[in-house]
Amino acid sequence: MAAAANIGMMDGAYFVGRNEILTWINATLQLNLSRVEEAASGAVQCQMMDMVHPGVVPMHKVNFDARSEYDMIQNYKILQDVFNKLKIEKHIEVNKLVKGRPLDNLEFLQWLKRYCDSVNGGIMNENYNPVERRCKGGKERNIRVSQKISKSLQASNVGNRGSIDGTKHSTVTPNSTLENSTAYIQELSEKISEMKISLESMEKERDFYFEKLRYVEILCQKPEVEHLPMTKAILKILYSNDDKHSPLPEAEESINESMDAADLEAEETQ
Repeated sequence: MAAAANIGMMDGAYFVGRNEILTWINATLQLNLSRVEEAASGAVQCQMMDMVHPGVVPMHKVNFDARSEYDMIQNYKILQDVFNKLKIEKHIEVNKLVKGRPLDNLEFLQWLKRYCDSVNGGIMNENYNPVERRCKGGKERNIRVSQKISKSLQASNVGNRGSIDGTKHSTVTPNSTLENSTAYIQELSEKISEMKISLESMEKERDFYFEKLRYVEILCQKPEVEHLPMTKAILKILYSNDDKHSPLPEAEESINESMDAADLEAEETQ
């Protein structure tokens, strides 16, 4: 459990795609999420822990209808308590997750999937009924179903306005052009959202490698090592700004010359 809790940012777990994460959640918990942000309330994470550790999560306290940050924070408090009980050393960045940012929520769900896969070899509990467990909590309301019912009622009201004094009114049909435009806008919005996630992921990876190179630079600038041939070769590579010309051959040549000089000096000493 500790190994799963402390996986690094370059671990394969953080390269699992958004679609795979959503498929995993929907299949495991019998949900119908279409975006990772829909799991920002923390309820999904609580139920995932309930599945892999039956009886540890107080599901009656989990609010699946949480919409305000206050209600979401209560769910994450429950989740953190569960982590503490199981001695899982994982800090939950609640302030970021409740904002609903795609990348932050994706990373946490990627970690959660890795953790769940590490418990019992990733084998699901066949006796676990996710719908029943949610209903036992008494705080779930299926928003999607409610919306569908509401739309159905509206359509019925329009279609069944009936007649007054025997006069029938025809149902108003929606404008096909408007429907096509709405669908096109929604498609573009989804593509933009995916591009934002991809961009944020690349920026994070860039910052990760930049930080590592900065540590190398600082180490090479220490007085006790800056005069060494290897250090000079590393700095030559770091400071090279010629994209077309690789600094590696020159760096290797400098190292070889220094090693030859060191060998010659050692022979003369003997």
